[in-house]
Amino acid sequence: MFCKTVNKKTLIAAMLTGCLTAGASLHVAAVESIHFLIPGGAGGGWDGTARGTGEALSKAGLVDSISYENMSGGGGGKAIAHLIETADQNHDTLMVNSTPIVIRSLSKVFPQSFRDLTPVAATIGDFGAFVVKNDSKYNSFKDVVAEFSENPRSIKIGGGSARGSMDHLVAAMAFKAAGGDARQVRYVAYDAGGKAMAGLLSGETSILSTGFSEALALAESGEVRILVMTGDERNAAAPDVPTLKELGYDASFVNWRGFFAAPGISDTEKAEFVDTLNKMYQTPEWEAVRARNGWVEIFKPDDQFIAFLEQQEKEVGDLMRELGFLK
Repeated sequence: MFCKTVNKKTLIAAMLTGCLTAGASLHVAAVESIHFLIPGGAGGGWDGTARGTGEALSKAGLVDSISYENMSGGGGGKAIAHLIETADQNHDTLMVNSTPIVIRSLSKVFPQSFRDLTPVAATIGDFGAFVVKNDSKYNSFKDVVAEFSENPRSIKIGGGSARGSMDHLVAAMAFKAAGGDARQVRYVAYDAGGKAMAGLLSGETSILSTGFSEALALAESGEVRILVMTGDERNAAAPDVPTLKELGYDASFVNWRGFFAAPGISDTEKAEFVDTLNKMYQTPEWEAVRARNGWVEIFKPDDQFIAFLEQQEKEVGDLMRELGFLK
């Protein structure tokens, strides 16, 4: 009788354990692994977004296996082409991207557009920022504007993206708002934020145009100062940094970042990606990553993301034509 009782209890315990395990599995997203494809080098905004998202997903237990691959080249075009060409083997891959996929497609930097991929979701917004070395002669962005007004070509502005792309556009937008000729902005292009930062520290450039989250990380190193950012209001992650609008320049900008899957994945696979990212938003692990980087949440899944991309394509195209980057 004793043995039978033990066996029954053991059986019940095993059944309960199985139910609890099954419940946990149901709570966790159906995506077992995600391979993040990053179209730029280490240290850039894409890299930080992919790795921050992966960190949150992993620590929250939403995805079992996370891996990363940096694939620079062609202004992001190399990674896009790779994802398209290897689509059948990459159903677990999410490629991070942002506003540049729209800008560079319009500029014909690469022949593809977001329509050649599977848009999954926009997940965050990141403002632009202008950064200088700690020993820079510029104490505020107004100092930069004053010199630009006197001699636009004396100021070299570096960025981790190609000429005519986002870092360049944000700089052009800012100086245009300050009353300058946007076409006179002297922009030096680097492949990703790490190289652009090296250019600033070496003196090749005097100002760095970059994402606000990247600027925060750079400022923490103690080697640079953030002069200004492009939000509508100051950000809690760096409350001492003024906005362009606050300084009297009527300009603001937020760069979305999000994820694309390979073309041809099933609706079910896409829905699993969307569901996993949506669950991530509810976790303290994600909030820690988001707050650390000063990101704004702009979750736009699936069809909302596509409509957003189509609208941005029109708006950015108009701006690029106004600034002379498109005919």
